[in-house]
Amino acid sequence: MDEDGIKIFDLEKHKTKDVKDGYDNGLLTVVWRDWDKIIKTVPKMIYISSVKPHEKKGPHLHHKRNSYFICIKGKMVFVIRKKDKKYKEFIVSAKTPKLIVVPKEYASAHLNLVNTDSEVLVLADIAWKPNDNEMINLEFENYDWDKWKNKE
Repeated sequence: MDEDGIKIFDLEKHKTKDVKDGYDNGLLTVVWRDWDKIIKTVPKMIYISSVKPHEKKGPHLHHKRNSYFICIKGKMVFVIRKKDKKYKEFIVSAKTPKLIVVPKEYASAHLNLVNTDSEVLVLADIAWKPNDNEMINLEFENYDWDKWKNKE
């Protein structure tokens, strides 16, 4: 766990079996259970955000909400600007699911690293409402986004 509250958790994956034959028919990935205490408050909003190939979303800063991100399709890098203006980077993919915790008052962005759409499952402890002015768009002026080109 980061001293700033930025965290990343490996998520549990379990093989699933066919009910008749018992053969391996896929995986189940645990995102949230109330008894895990990874997410301290019950999510109030859950949504999926897609990102086109080599595009980014953000940076955004949420004043009130804590966000929890899981890459469920593709591969992405999450860039989080800490209070000391330094950046933390997390490369995540659907193959190795991880939960990224971005506390309120921390700016973050995510960039799709692959040639197909990527998707992120997002849980939030405060639901979005139109015109609530809870989020602001920012620029990471000194961040080198070009370093992620051709990283697939």
